[in-house]
Amino acid sequence: MISCQALRWGAPGQPMTPALDLHLPTGSFSAIIGANGSGKSSLLKVLAGLQKPLAGKVDLAVPQRGGLSFLPQQQHLDRQFPISLEELVAGGFWGKREPTRTRAEKLQAALADWCLSGLEKRSLMALSGGELQRALLARLSLTEASLLLLDEPHAALDELGQTLLWQHLHAWHAQGRTLVVVCHDLAAVRQHIPQTLLIKSSGCVFGPSRELIAPQFQTQVA
Repeated sequence: MISCQALRWGAPGQPMTPALDLHLPTGSFSAIIGANGSGKSSLLKVLAGLQKPLAGKVDLAVPQRGGLSFLPQQQHLDRQFPISLEELVAGGFWGKREPTRTRAEKLQAALADWCLSGLEKRSLMALSGGELQRALLARLSLTEASLLLLDEPHAALDELGQTLLWQHLHAWHAQGRTLVVVCHDLAAVRQHIPQTLLIKSSGCVFGPSRELIAPQFQTQVA
């Protein structure tokens, strides 16, 4: 599904790590962890094709249209953009051709799944951080992408939101989708995600989450 060969990324002339060779098979569920500024989000953007690598290459075995969905950090979203929560979530239908009634039913189901019913007409500015994050995740629910790249999907979520998040991530994984998640919560990674890529300036380490993350390590990556 994802193949990285001698991949290097970062600012021009400033690679963040030694070259990375990595293969993630179809249907795998992986986390990316590391300290602030280590290059986690940058790597995810390179995988998504939103940022060019400094060297090496990335091959994705997904359809060019609709095969990949990327969840950015919400700080990159313009909350003054004049759309409602409902319209934001409906963006997950992009590229699909479905009857209007079918779309409406799927949209309402996604809103209900993420406990957003009743907030449909609210502007983005009127949403709390947690409500906006659940809306972004609901939009992701409406895609049919086989590869999901999520950058800190747990950000701003309360206990209910966290529970919904992990339920959906496991459900998407059970459907055979490939998931790559940037996450700071090491305890959650160790509990929920089978394999992890740890990014360090000295190099990247990939392996089972329960081996890379010590059981007593319940704090978050700095």
